[in-house]
Amino acid sequence: MPGRRQRIWITRAQPGADATAERVRAMGHEALVAPLLAVKTLDDVEIDLAGVAALAFTSANGVRAFADKSGDRSLKVFAVGAATAAAARAAGFRSVLSADGDVDALAEGIAARRGELKGAVLHPGAAEPAGDLAGTLEKHGVEARRLVLYETGPVSLSDGQVETLIRADAALVHSPRAAQVLAKVLKAHPAPELRALGLSKAVIKPLARTPLAAKAYPPFPLEAALLNLIDRAP
Repeated sequence: MPGRRQRIWITRAQPGADATAERVRAMGHEALVAPLLAVKTLDDVEIDLAGVAALAFTSANGVRAFADKSGDRSLKVFAVGAATAAAARAAGFRSVLSADGDVDALAEGIAARRGELKGAVLHPGAAEPAGDLAGTLEKHGVEARRLVLYETGPVSLSDGQVETLIRADAALVHSPRAAQVLAKVLKAHPAPELRALGLSKAVIKPLARTPLAAKAYPPFPLEAALLNLIDRAP
């Protein structure tokens, strides 16, 4: 579909949705910002960094939630991908390493450096994370802790909104949780001509049984690579 102005549904939660929309518009396409998830930071959470050697983030939302509650920027950060790493650097962390992959790739990257870690790895994140990073790290012999800082919940869209959105050329999906919500929406409102473009294979997986014009993901879980799929024929 190169060369044609397309209507692209941005499904990711805010504030990331607006940033993605800006990039989509810069490509000459129309961005339909309608998040399927909303992020709610939990108030009554205390952060204890005693015995913590490093932080592991699997989303930019996790970085923002931690940065809002703690002023500590001295710890080494392991990030799942480029966007999360960029969020960590923007928050003021100086030592940031990116796995440029998924949760399993992040765990393997941390495990490869376990000899450098003099303490536990803390994973600040969502109540329902995309994967069990702490559990996977423990299997690799790395002491790990989970810290729930926020929760994500589905956004209610009206039937009218959905009917407009499913007429888009493509939907961008950034997380497995968003893909799960999208699958439920499309079960009630079938969209066989809609393309679903996911950030990774794991992200697109929940849509496996959903009738769509195409389901695609880039070779690397980077938003720039995801956006490159927009102009490719299905």
